Amino acid sequence: MTDRFDISMIENISECMERIEKKLDNLLYVCDVKGRQGPPEFPFRQDTNVPEKESSLFSFMQGLADRLRGLGKDRTSETYRATLNSFRRFRNGRDILLEELDSDLMQQYEVYLEGRGVSRNTISFYMRILRAVYNRAVEKGMASPQNPFRHVCTSVEKTAKRAIPLDGIRRIKELDLSSRPALDWARDMFLFSFYTRGMSFVDMAYLKKTDLHDGLLSYRRSKTGQQLVVRWEKCMQEIADKYADSATDYLLPIITERGKDGRLQYQSALHLVNRRLKAVSKMAMLDTGLSMYVARHSWASIARRNNVPLSVISEGMGHESEATTQIYLVSLDNSLIDKANHQILSGLE
Repeated sequence: MTDRFDISMIENISECMERIEKKLDNLLYVCDVKGRQGPPEFPFRQDTNVPEKESSLFSFMQGLADRLRGLGKDRTSETYRATLNSFRRFRNGRDILLEELDSDLMQQYEVYLEGRGVSRNTISFYMRILRAVYNRAVEKGMASPQNPFRHVCTSVEKTAKRAIPLDGIRRIKELDLSSRPALDWARDMFLFSFYTRGMSFVDMAYLKKTDLHDGLLSYRRSKTGQQLVVRWEKCMQEIADKYADSATDYLLPIITERGKDGRLQYQSALHLVNRRLKAVSKMAMLDTGLSMYVARHSWASIARRNNVPLSVISEGMGHESEATTQIYLVSLDNSLIDKANHQILSGLE
């Protein structure tokens, strides 16, 4: 009993010494960096049981999210906030110094997320956001250039197929939803996205009537700032006419309340649409569940199956590179590849 107690004490002392050594290394690095750059922008406090506001993860990450929003990068800001909220729950609300982020803590966080059934891609998403925050702290001299994320998931796995074929789009379009206006609206928003080359819901929400002129719909992607022009088709006009409202400047009925934050309205509408599309999917007897993302994914997949060049699909969707477009296509079924393989093998017969 005494021996076990002594060993336990020794182990605890050893762990404490390791933590102290790590903090000293970090502080020496920070002091060295700040000595070259001038007075420290974010001072550390000696009592690290209560993190200094500026040098704590929560405050630093919140500050980054606020600055991103101030720069108009609302979606990126929201990803930072979502990650912060997740990590805060993991910590039970207890803040931590940036210098205390280490590999052990990140592995504990990964286990925490796995235990709650969080998907691997979502875990990777959180880890990559935290890594970006940590790297920013290193740039500011608030943490040493280590790699706390070397033993956790930061890669993206192929996702299950989320595209539906053209026949599925047709079945959705032909549904009689005249007696169910809420589902009808959700279906129309899905179709409008598909008609406009997979336009994202946020871009649909902010479309103005003035964006449509001379048979062309012109808009700027909120995610990348890229200007896109879509030829206006009859099917698009039918939806616009169906929801025409002279009291608003917006083309579609997504942001509808004056004086209320447009982004909150868009987010609320997106949740409603995705929830109602689940019912639409069942009514159309589809194997794949529906969401607004599926409309975008489906347009890319159907275009590819119709032998549209990858470069054209990438340009049509407003992607910054073909590599991004390829992500939309990696989860396609193997039918095209199998068909090509069959043709090759048939030559051996």
